[in-house]
Amino acid sequence: MFNRSRRNLARWFTLSMGSILVLFAGVIYQIEIKEKLEALDRLLYDKTRVMAASVHYEVRQDQSQVDLSHVPLLGSGSHPLTEDLIYVRWYNAQGRLVRFFGASSPDQLNTPLGYLTVQSTDPLWEEKIWLRQATLPVEGRTGTLGYLQVATPLMETQQELQQLQMALTLTVPITLGLIALTGWILSGFAMQPIRQAYQQLQRFTADASHELRSPISAILTNAQLGLLIAVNDSHYHPPLENIVDSAKSMGTLVNNLLLLARHQGQLTPESLKLINLNGLLKSLVTQFATLAEQQTINLTYEQSEQLIELWADPDLLQQAIENLLNNACKYTPAGGTILVRLVPHPGWAVIQVIDTGVGIPETDLPYIFDRFYRVDTQRSQDSGGFGLGLAIAQQIVQAHSGHIHVTSEVSKGSKFQVELPLKPYQ
Repeated sequence: MFNRSRRNLARWFTLSMGSILVLFAGVIYQIEIKEKLEALDRLLYDKTRVMAASVHYEVRQDQSQVDLSHVPLLGSGSHPLTEDLIYVRWYNAQGRLVRFFGASSPDQLNTPLGYLTVQSTDPLWEEKIWLRQATLPVEGRTGTLGYLQVATPLMETQQELQQLQMALTLTVPITLGLIALTGWILSGFAMQPIRQAYQQLQRFTADASHELRSPISAILTNAQLGLLIAVNDSHYHPPLENIVDSAKSMGTLVNNLLLLARHQGQLTPESLKLINLNGLLKSLVTQFATLAEQQTINLTYEQSEQLIELWADPDLLQQAIENLLNNACKYTPAGGTILVRLVPHPGWAVIQVIDTGVGIPETDLPYIFDRFYRVDTQRSQDSGGFGLGLAIAQQIVQAHSGHIHVTSEVSKGSKFQVELPLKPYQ
């Protein structure tokens, strides 16, 4: 139980911290992309501004005559901006291509103004490359003179981002591993006081239960002796019989508490024996057949043709199955049926106890294995139950590394299924 709680704490710690780590890494990556694109945009803007400043124009008859002869890359002068620009294009005010440098371009401006990441074909290597493109208007005294479109390759930026991505890909799993280790260690520290408190409570329950057994036995013996002495005096019979019933009930409760307190956690290999599950179930069904017959209940056993053996504590396993059968007999009305079935499964032995009893409401199903939980308090008290039978059955099954499940429907019955691993200690 504590190891499971520790694993759950460590798992949730790792999941929560890991999610934060992955989110943080993703945010860092997105911020880096944004910063690099903004740096490229500033570079393109500076180059575009230099080129726009070289555009000469004259206004004749309210028409601007643009002269591009002094514009770097587009004119006839020196080309100081050719290092990292793939192409430069000049579109007139109507969006038609007038002059360009670099890769061929469409005759009409068909991209929105501003900055874009586009894919183009390298004119030298005939390969697809990613570019950062800027399309900006050039304004004159009479309005827009035209549009400058420039583009620079993203290869260097992509390489830097790939390096960052590789670094994050390596560091995030390593950090996740460290987080998981830290979570496991911290959950161990966190479980220490809980474990100590639980062990103290367990010892107290065991000691108290053990100490109560003697006075309860004495009360029961004296009450039974009183009944024998007062056999001819009917006035003393009702109170003495009440004392006997109460003492038996208290004795059962103390024994159940002692059983729960003594068998916490996994069983030691020394306490396990190789048992024939077919024979054990047949013996238990035979034992309960008389009780079922008295209540006019049809109890049947559908055994497996395959011999099923497993390592278990025979007394405890018998106690668990008895609790399930006892429960089925209590809550199955006259004329009902109880079916005990042993189903072979690869690696597991599956025991099913199926009854046509009163059933369990859906809202109570998650709690029926809790200690002292009663589906119907009045009904449980009438049947003499304390709400410990299913809790004991679950604890015994879990002590054998098994599982217990229940499905039920009100007025139609219940199905308890016990799954036990086969020969886990061989």
